[in-house]
Amino acid sequence: MLLALEGIASAGKSTLRDRLLADAHSAHIALGHIGQFSWLSLKATRTLIGLRAGHLAATSDHALAAAHRDLELHARHNLTPALAKGPLVADRLTLSTACLLALLHHRPIDDYVRPLAEVSAAQADLTVLVTTGPDLCQARLARRPTARRFAEEPATAARLADLYEQAAITWTAITGLPVLRHPCSTETDLDLLAAACLERLRQADPPAARI
Repeated sequence: MLLALEGIASAGKSTLRDRLLADAHSAHIALGHIGQFSWLSLKATRTLIGLRAGHLAATSDHALAAAHRDLELHARHNLTPALAKGPLVADRLTLSTACLLALLHHRPIDDYVRPLAEVSAAQADLTVLVTTGPDLCQARLARRPTARRFAEEPATAARLADLYEQAAITWTAITGLPVLRHPCSTETDLDLLAAACLERLRQADPPAARI
């Protein structure tokens, strides 16, 4: 089972990921963890690094081609081998990439979700969209000692929150795969999200994948 955690910066994705890894270990489920990109193509990596910094690629098609190529490599060389060993949680995946592309190139989110969803080996069985409000996310970011990144600026984060919701709708319409939407604003929210994800992992986890 591939579980993808999506949402804007400081929504609580990493906190949820760490909780899931700990809870899965306690439940004797061999849950692995993986990131958003493969970084296996130098050409694609250069484009993706620029996009993450808020720099436009030469064209929208060029940016999409780079993201698509990286996702194909990620699926073939990272996701598929890791999933052969057991369930996997990804801290950001396809929807995050689609939202970043749509944000920078000012095109409909469908233009990016549809082609990226074609990489079937990278389709998450369950996507968790962490819908914590942008205001709370901004308050959390303000407590960090590091400078804000491009996607963490208030206006950008608010736009991304809207794009994630649109992307989630398109994703389910195209793939038929579920998206669980829930904030991670409180400890109770975290408990509920972790419990829901762990239950899905238990249902999907074959005996061979258990520790």
